[in-house]
Amino acid sequence: MLTLPHIGVLPSGPLNAISDVAGVTVGHATLAQDSIQTGVTVIRPHTGDPFRDKVPAAAVVFNGFGKSIGLVQVQELGVLETPIALTNTLSVGAVATGQIISAIAANPGIGRTDPTVNPLVFECNDGYLNDIQAMAVTAEHYRQALDSAAAEFSQGAVGAGRGMSSFDLKGGIGSASRYATIGGQQYCVGALVLANFGKLPALTLAGQRVGAQLLALNKPDSATPEMGSIIMIIATDAPLDARQLGRLATRCGIGLARTGSIYGHGSGDLALAFSTAQTVPYRPLEPVRHSSSLQDNLLDPLFEAVADSTEQAIVNALFAAETVTGRDGHQRQSLYDMAAGQTI
Repeated sequence: MLTLPHIGVLPSGPLNAISDVAGVTVGHATLAQDSIQTGVTVIRPHTGDPFRDKVPAAAVVFNGFGKSIGLVQVQELGVLETPIALTNTLSVGAVATGQIISAIAANPGIGRTDPTVNPLVFECNDGYLNDIQAMAVTAEHYRQALDSAAAEFSQGAVGAGRGMSSFDLKGGIGSASRYATIGGQQYCVGALVLANFGKLPALTLAGQRVGAQLLALNKPDSATPEMGSIIMIIATDAPLDARQLGRLATRCGIGLARTGSIYGHGSGDLALAFSTAQTVPYRPLEPVRHSSSLQDNLLDPLFEAVADSTEQAIVNALFAAETVTGRDGHQRQSLYDMAAGQTI
């Protein structure tokens, strides 16, 4: 019988989700009919307009087999100016269009009296379960996901995670949080993943190699090379600058590796971290920016929180997912269904 483990020793927030970071919300638009098994997930960094009030951010590429949009400007300027969107590989353009439309509606000067906006869309390939060539996701689905964003949200086979596979099982959206204490002050770190990676023999849960046991129950084609991806998003209320957030994003790789990933050749493995502690105004009133950030030598508790919450989010995605049948009768069993009646 499967029991959901708690990764590490740090406590989680009340929701054990990225939205334990105050102001962060998540919404989904899920398409689930016959061969269309896909969707959009949106992460809002705060309740305001990120074009007007940007947040510090940084992205890290572990393995660049991906087709995301917007990373170049994030790396150059170190800020987010739209919500973060997740979808399937061939729907990046449609979702970016939705982001642009939404930003222009809130800021009519974009591209005229104001600069253009930097849409930020991450993707994974859900083509095993979803008819990805149908390109069923539209700009309106981005709007639906954005409008539904809330602190409490579903995980598993929902939104962008609807058609995703992980360790030859059903993958999808997972989230978790951890509290870290620095200098007597408690900070929250939240993770959200779009899990679409891994081969079953490598699956490791809380340090236990369970993949080999599951292979005895089911025989997926685990000899084929890994062709999946994972997107890892970190939010924190700790005061950090973009350089420090890049260091946090790098620690996502620890949590990812613990679950059995080797960042395979065909896997796109990307992480992004942002801080809600302070915003960067679009039109500053003063020429010098006044901000604060933690000392670098105090960041270890946050690194631990990132590693543990990332691993927990991946585990939560597997535990939350349901069995899905999609394109051409392809099916991915949930972890629970594959392990039914077994003690693991």
